[in-house]
Amino acid sequence: MRRALELARQAWGQTHPNPMVGAVITENGKIVGEGFHAKAGEPHAEVMALRSLGRKPGAEAILYVTLEPCCTHGRTPPCVEAIIQAGFRTVVVGALDPNPAHAGKGLDLLRAAGISVIEGVLGEECEDLNLIFNHWITTQRPLMAVKVASTLDGKLVLAPGEGKQITGAAAQADVHQWRRLFPAIAVSADTLLADNPRLTSRGPKGEFSPIRFVLDRTLKSAGRVGLNLFQDHHRSRTIVVGLAALARKSDLAWYEAEGITVWALSGEAEEFLDAWAERCAAEGLTAVLIEAGPRLASALLQGAFADYLFAYVSPRLRGDPDSPAWFEGAELPMVAVRTSALGQDALFRGYLG
Repeated sequence: MRRALELARQAWGQTHPNPMVGAVITENGKIVGEGFHAKAGEPHAEVMALRSLGRKPGAEAILYVTLEPCCTHGRTPPCVEAIIQAGFRTVVVGALDPNPAHAGKGLDLLRAAGISVIEGVLGEECEDLNLIFNHWITTQRPLMAVKVASTLDGKLVLAPGEGKQITGAAAQADVHQWRRLFPAIAVSADTLLADNPRLTSRGPKGEFSPIRFVLDRTLKSAGRVGLNLFQDHHRSRTIVVGLAALARKSDLAWYEAEGITVWALSGEAEEFLDAWAERCAAEGLTAVLIEAGPRLASALLQGAFADYLFAYVSPRLRGDPDSPAWFEGAELPMVAVRTSALGQDALFRGYLG
C-alpha cells in the first residue's frame, strides 16, 4: 500500500476534480504490476496496473488500491467490473469512497462476486492524500485552506531589521509543493501591493502557475505597474475579485487592457467572501489555498469561512510588536491534525471544526 501511495502522488495536483489513486498487483509477495490515475478522463489506477501486468493475474494475485474502486459509469467504465473480470481473489483497499452515495458499494459488489476484501490499510494516509477531493465530493464547494507562516508568538511579520523570511528553506519548499496541489491560490490586495508575490509553484519539475486570485473589493490594485501577477507570462491565470458596486469603469478598462480577468461580484461587502466561494464552485474550482496576512487570516478564521489550516511555525520569537497575531480573536478547533518537521520549523495542518 505504501508503494500504491507513492504511485498516486506521481499525479500530484494533476487529477482535479478526480482523486489521486495508486494501485499495485502482487503475486507471491512480489510486485508484478502497478499503475496510477494520471488525470481526469484517463484510465483509473486499477486498469493501468492490469495493463502494466500485461496478462491475466495469477490465482494468488492480490490487488492493492489506495481508494475504493469505483462502481459507477463515468467517463471510464467502473473499475469493479474490471477487477471481477480479471479474476482477483483478494483486494486490499486503503480508504472508502467519500461520496455518501457510493461509499462501500464497490466493496459490496466485490464481496458479492466472491472476492475477499481487506479495507482500511494505511487508511488515514490514503484519506489524507485526497483532502481536496474528499471535501469537494461531499460538499460541492471548494476547500478553502488558509496558509500562514508565523513566529512562535503568532506574528506573520518579523521585527524591523530581522528580514522578511520567517521560515527556512525546507518549509518554503513544502509550501511550493502544496501550491502545486491546489488548483488556485489567493492573496489580499494588501499582500499583493506590499510583497509583490509570484504565487507560482517552483520546484525540481519547473514552474507551475495555479489560478491566482487577488481579493480586492475596491479594485485598488488597478493601475499599479511592475506587479508580477499583472505582467509575468502566467498573467492570463490571474483573476482580480472585486465588488461590482465599488468597481469604476476606468479600473475595469485598465485590467482589460492588461489582459487581467476581473470577477466583479454582486452583493454587499459582508457577502464578498461567500460570493467568491460560490463563483469558484460554479467554475468547478475544487480548492483554493489562501496565503493570508494577519488581517485576512483573522477575518477568515473568525468568520468560520476557512475549512482547512496550514500553519508553518518558526522557532523565531522576534515578531513585529506592532503587527497582530494571525489567530487573534479566533477559536481554532482543528481535527485530523497532522504535523511535519521541516528543518527547524514545523507544519501543523488540519480541518477547522
